[in-house]
Amino acid sequence: MKKIVKVCGMTEARNIREVEQLGVDMMGFIFYPKSPRCLCQMPEYLPVAARRVGIFVDESKENILMYADRFGLNYIQLHGKESPAYCRSLRRCGLHLIKAFPVAQPKDLRGVSAYDGLCDYYLFDTKSPQHGGSGNLFDWNLLLCYNGSTDFLLGGGINPYSAEAIRKFRHPRFAGIDINSRFETSPGIKDTERIERFLKKLF
Repeated sequence: MKKIVKVCGMTEARNIREVEQLGVDMMGFIFYPKSPRCLCQMPEYLPVAARRVGIFVDESKENILMYADRFGLNYIQLHGKESPAYCRSLRRCGLHLIKAFPVAQPKDLRGVSAYDGLCDYYLFDTKSPQHGGSGNLFDWNLLLCYNGSTDFLLGGGINPYSAEAIRKFRHPRFAGIDINSRFETSPGIKDTERIERFLKKLF
């Protein structure tokens, strides 16, 4: 089965269009004011073929619904301490969810099962103070402890040299990858050629 490729932290219209033309599956837009990749205003172009993912950190339900409508979001990605009950309430509004979990040691996976059935995907990311975008890898072998029923995306520091390790990684719920800071020329601006070379190595 073909793996999902999600490019996160997009901000600029021309860059969005160029990355979409590479055939990626999802594009992430960060609506967290403390992020250097925060999307502060509506770009002149938003993806049509790639699915739009809005990234939020402990945001109010009302604001998420507003952004989902305004930006035509296909998925809501939650990067904070959102509870299972909160996820359930968003699902009742018809939203599709990706819940991010920072991973640094086996115990970080203990609470994941509480979200089974509430999310379309999980995102396992590197634990960092800034809620993602750290550029650092975590030990993917920790995910061998995960035996849940929800498919997951692999994030956290994936770089142009990670293709071989991704091809070798095996898990029955491994659905795809999330790339961000290691493919940038500056925060929020992706290096299209670097991504294209990486995708050719990956598949």
